[in-house]
Amino acid sequence: MRLLRIWLRTVTITLVCLVALAGYLARRVLAGRSTAEARERLRGESLSRLLERLGATFIKFGQILSTRPDLLGPGYIEPLARLQDSVPPAPFEAIEAMLARELSPRERARIVTLEPMPIAAASVAQVHRGVLDDERVVAVKAQRPEVEAQVDRDLSILSFGARLLDRIPTVRMLSLPGSVARFAVALRGQLDFRAEADNNRRFAKNFSGVPNVGVPGLVDDLCTRRVLVMDFIEGVKATEPEKVGGDRAALARVGGETVLKMVFHDGFVHADLHPGNIILTPDGRVVLIDLGMVTDIPGELLRPWVETFLALAQQDSARVAELFYVYAPSVATPDYAAYQRDVEENLAGLYGKKLGEVEISEAVSSMMNVLRKHRVQVDPTFTVVNIALLVAEGLGKQLDPTIDLMPMAMPYLSEAMLTAPPGRAPLRELPAAVAG
Repeated sequence: MRLLRIWLRTVTITLVCLVALAGYLARRVLAGRSTAEARERLRGESLSRLLERLGATFIKFGQILSTRPDLLGPGYIEPLARLQDSVPPAPFEAIEAMLARELSPRERARIVTLEPMPIAAASVAQVHRGVLDDERVVAVKAQRPEVEAQVDRDLSILSFGARLLDRIPTVRMLSLPGSVARFAVALRGQLDFRAEADNNRRFAKNFSGVPNVGVPGLVDDLCTRRVLVMDFIEGVKATEPEKVGGDRAALARVGGETVLKMVFHDGFVHADLHPGNIILTPDGRVVLIDLGMVTDIPGELLRPWVETFLALAQQDSARVAELFYVYAPSVATPDYAAYQRDVEENLAGLYGKKLGEVEISEAVSSMMNVLRKHRVQVDPTFTVVNIALLVAEGLGKQLDPTIDLMPMAMPYLSEAMLTAPPGRAPLRELPAAVAG
């Protein structure tokens, strides 16, 4: 039966892909002569619409791809980043049945009120507001029925498709099989809510001594493999900073410090960090939610990454180019000197500018364009760091356009250089002509 379902799903995906390809070709013909940027954007928009039609698993895969600007150009990244992991909610009766399976009658009775309309519905789970018998207001996160079977089926198809596409030389640079494998691990990890609970506890411990930063408190005895019960956080999402009262500049600094601590001190980063997963509370706190996806930065990678940031701070473009090159998972640039010149030219206009004077997102995008042009990959772990810093920038600029992240980052960078374990050995040496 499983093979039959996979076969039927494969046929459906094939038909949807063929229709999408025909639609893309028709739009390409209608567009006539166009620039390379316009053609890339058309392909990116077509890919985004295709993944949206294929459903939740493929939407999540597109979101993962949107975090790899070293592999895909902005014409792909922008539409993929707009993909929303939002699906129609499962019937409330199915959620009640899930709670009955996961919780004992005594445990279920502790949730005396549960609102039928979810406050959030995504591909893996949905969240309902509830009240416990002690009047504690909680968010009840319940896994969607049948999601495990659906994810298993779609991942099997994705893995097979990635291996086929990897045979195409122009596609091989994308490392699709590896991306699918990492995505599969991340998505399957999201199906076990006990892992998210562990992430929650670790973040709580990391920020226990930091005022005004936290995560929702768990109701431990009501947390299982498929159900999480936690404090309901009153506040506004960071997508709505105009609704925040109080000291906006202080909130901007707290948000920036939160991300810098995760990246350079803890080495434990929220891997799905976007403004929708940051709650700003009326009492001036920053609360991180949806903690299912995290990145644990290996100690051996932390030092090279910190060295790269210090080289940027010290305006040493040649060192920046060298660090990206020697630690890249793979490189295929035939001309290191040309690569180094492009890095230096790209960074030359950024030095000495404050956050309010430069779009870090544009700086990262342009740097990734250079790396992609010269076929110098970036370790996937570092893309999570990039996104976290971009979120800090976006939130900071909306709350306080005068904030400057670099002075805030320097104490973290200095501490990391003193405390980080020895970095891994470079994966390659510079070309002899450059090294000499």
